[in-house]
Amino acid sequence: MAPARTATTPIVLKKSSYYLLGTVAVIALAAIGLTRTTTTNELPAHSADASPGERIFWAGGCASCHATPVDGKRAKGDDKLLLGGGLELDTPFGVFHVPNISPHVEDGIGDWSMLEFVNAMQHGVSPDGRHYYPSFPYTSYAKMNTEDVMDLRAYLATLPEVAGTTPEHALDFPWSVRRGIGLWKRMNLKSDPVIDVAEDDEQLLLGRYLVESAGHCGECHTPRDGFGGMIASEWLGGAANPDGEGKVPDITPSGKNVSGWSASDIAYYLESGFTPDFDTVGGTMVAVQENMSRLSADDRAAIAAYLNAVPAAHPTN
Repeated sequence: MAPARTATTPIVLKKSSYYLLGTVAVIALAAIGLTRTTTTNELPAHSADASPGERIFWAGGCASCHATPVDGKRAKGDDKLLLGGGLELDTPFGVFHVPNISPHVEDGIGDWSMLEFVNAMQHGVSPDGRHYYPSFPYTSYAKMNTEDVMDLRAYLATLPEVAGTTPEHALDFPWSVRRGIGLWKRMNLKSDPVIDVAEDDEQLLLGRYLVESAGHCGECHTPRDGFGGMIASEWLGGAANPDGEGKVPDITPSGKNVSGWSASDIAYYLESGFTPDFDTVGGTMVAVQENMSRLSADDRAAIAAYLNAVPAAHPTN
């Protein structure tokens, strides 16, 4: 997939950090800037299956970014499966245009090989060898099982073809220089889990997998350092709102809104959109909750168990 949003919006930093990033980008121009990719021999001997791929599609919130807006509004119903892109992400770096990832051969990803899709998802590299911008959450997808990525590709191939391309990103210098992303990846592209959990607890392992990789919750809920990397010590501890106003909340046990929630409260919220106080989900979380409602009860329970088990990001709150 290409640069995405929803729980994957572009990195938003303080203005004072731009100069640091600019310096890094310029220095990176002198570096090779290459990212290791998966080779054909390294692809698992796996027969991709669209059925489990649909689960990954909803866990990953692909439609929230890539479904073509309808009359300028977020797609709903069956329109969520029309992945022609077109969403514009207006950020301090410039404007990102979410691309077409429908099976259309010319305008979408219909002619991508399985290897090209895996390398895009898990290494942030396009079929022509360019770095994708980290508005596409490949730093999270790098933690996925490659078999799940392959199943997702199989599911995407079953969806309707959508004609039409989107404009190139309109980014300011030095952000327009993709080669600088190679150095950023060297610092931030890791496949290791963020949080240690008991290896004999299957529910926590599943929850960690869904939150840290496919669900890429940390992309919005974790604060970032001066170079745009997620701060692991404050994992899920809340961050600047990529939409420009307010803050994405802390969803660890120290979070103001969720600190008193049980695992069953969290699971019900993900299923229904209702909080324990019978308030309703709002803002960009609406699309996320709708995606989570498509998962199984076991998946939602695992996510809830993991969120209750992660260390409090701000224990003095």
